[in-house]
Amino acid sequence: MPVPGVSLGCDYNPEQWSPDVWREDAALMRRAGVDLVAVNIFGWSNLEPSPGEYRFDDLDEVIELLHAHGIKINLGTGTSSPPPWLSSRYPETLPVAADGTARFPGGRQAWCPSSTVFRDRALDLVGRVARRYGNHPALALWHVSNELGCHNALCYCEASTDAFRSWLRARYRKIETLNEAWGTSFWSQRYSDWSEIQTPRLALSLRNPAQLVDFQRFSSDELLGYYRAEADLLRKHSTVPVTTNFMVTAHIRNLDYWSWAPEMDVIANDHYLDHRLGDPVAELSFAADLTRGLAGGRPWMLMEQAAGAVNWQPHNVTKAPGEMIRNSLTHVARGADSVCFFQWRASAQGAEKFHSALLPHAGTDTVAWREVLKLSETLDRIGEVAGTEVESDVALLFSWESWWSSEGEARPSQAVTYLDQVHSAHGTLRELGVTTDVVAPGADLSRYKLVVVPGLYMISDTDAQAITDYVSGGGRLVVTYFSGIVDERDRIRLGGYPGAFRDVLGVLAEEFGPLLPGAEVALSNGATGTLWTERLRTTTASVVATFQDGPMAGIPAITRNQHGAGTAWYVATKTDMSEILREAADVVSDKSGKTEIVRRRGDGRSYLFVINHGTEPVDHPTRGCDLVTGERVDGVLTVQGGGVAVVREEDS
Repeated sequence: MPVPGVSLGCDYNPEQWSPDVWREDAALMRRAGVDLVAVNIFGWSNLEPSPGEYRFDDLDEVIELLHAHGIKINLGTGTSSPPPWLSSRYPETLPVAADGTARFPGGRQAWCPSSTVFRDRALDLVGRVARRYGNHPALALWHVSNELGCHNALCYCEASTDAFRSWLRARYRKIETLNEAWGTSFWSQRYSDWSEIQTPRLALSLRNPAQLVDFQRFSSDELLGYYRAEADLLRKHSTVPVTTNFMVTAHIRNLDYWSWAPEMDVIANDHYLDHRLGDPVAELSFAADLTRGLAGGRPWMLMEQAAGAVNWQPHNVTKAPGEMIRNSLTHVARGADSVCFFQWRASAQGAEKFHSALLPHAGTDTVAWREVLKLSETLDRIGEVAGTEVESDVALLFSWESWWSSEGEARPSQAVTYLDQVHSAHGTLRELGVTTDVVAPGADLSRYKLVVVPGLYMISDTDAQAITDYVSGGGRLVVTYFSGIVDERDRIRLGGYPGAFRDVLGVLAEEFGPLLPGAEVALSNGATGTLWTERLRTTTASVVATFQDGPMAGIPAITRNQHGAGTAWYVATKTDMSEILREAADVVSDKSGKTEIVRRRGDGRSYLFVINHGTEPVDHPTRGCDLVTGERVDGVLTVQGGGVAVVREEDS
């Protein structure tokens, strides 16, 4: 991590304020115990107000001021949003949407990832920033651009079209190989030359799904290539670690972070509670587990979160007293060694003027400011946790490619979504008190006692075989509906569903039977099913539950199969999976869904996090010292409603 211990950080945009405010802010940051400050995230127009005119005086002063107050710098390259002069002089740098229209400046990220003009001008700035500050003693981390692909990941302009063709030629080599991969014999789509291929703009009918998936892959790779260009330049002039902030969250899906993660010196994520979801705190836990998976199980940093409300949801709910601290420590429990916020001082102008900050519009005589001070004190007290890793023996497989492909334009049911299955499985494990590693298809599964595969529509032969081998060797597997259906070309696996998993699950489905929204079917185990049914029969599996009514009455709904030395369950409908996962994970305890129990270990140390998201006290057996309160725990720990305990454990 860029700063020792469990650090507190924030974004700072000094260009919005006068030098007098800078000095006030630096003093308040020190008072608040801020360790790391991100600056120059949106600094391009200040550093280069007109083409070739560079002004570094303000940034020099801010960096020296923070350094004088003992604060480390997370230095942005300043390229996340270009200045108005760039698009004015070079309108070809603007991104083009799927409908073929250009998107104009006035917001942020108004640039095409494939634009060589943009890249040349941006890298010129990066080089100047790197040479000027690369050896500064306050510099702890380089921050490439900002939230790459948040708004401009998919561009359909001519430059993107040319880049897409080049990417396809590198991937397929021969046009006939591409035709086979895309199934272009359908609807007379066969290509005779690379020049005929376009980016998949909106069409009058359904578009080619294999082309859409490849365009998603290309777009992720194109932005990754841009990241590499900045990172390579920074590393040429500096030995300081380089990263960028991921967006592992429910409403962002355009980048395959499994391919990005190896390029990062530090894995960093931005996460904001999304109140459009049924349980935003459960999604927070999933996102933290997935970010830890991207970090290979090692500690990571929370680059951004909100102190209170955001400004971009339909209803921007603020956080109750204690909630910000509780959310922050949930990230720490699940592997974060740095907790940072957007932003330090709430903006007085601009699109984010109603976004919360560590220092609110009302100043320091506020509940929000006192919460910040309390969080800072807490992070200092639990600093010894840093460097330890989260303990888990259950894995959940997650794939951005499966997310893209399973939610194509033409599918059995528009009501069936990938994240719904993923969140449901992870949330159920969380309610059972099970900490889950989120890993990529193809990951080493040997150390896990249970692997859960929710809605993994697309999977390669190699990755499917790895799962089968895991079960054959004694592992336990739970697979949910709409899994294993296609290979990596989005080609149906013929012979019956669930395709790649038929043998290991011991079942074969002849056809899908999606349910209309609101419809329910009864199951023989007393549960109900929604959204999905299948005309399923067993080959080697035993039946756990059947559909009692509906179009598949009498048909298996949940099965269990002995395969080699292991066991595999299949769930062919949306239903409560508590009992299945309890059995599969061999869970004895019955934790409340409002309490999270997570353990971090390392170097002979063990720390138990007990996070009570509910209103009533909870008891948990443990022995040691609660770092949050400093109190000795002998036998039973009581955590009050809304409270958090972090116990340095001792053997009983």
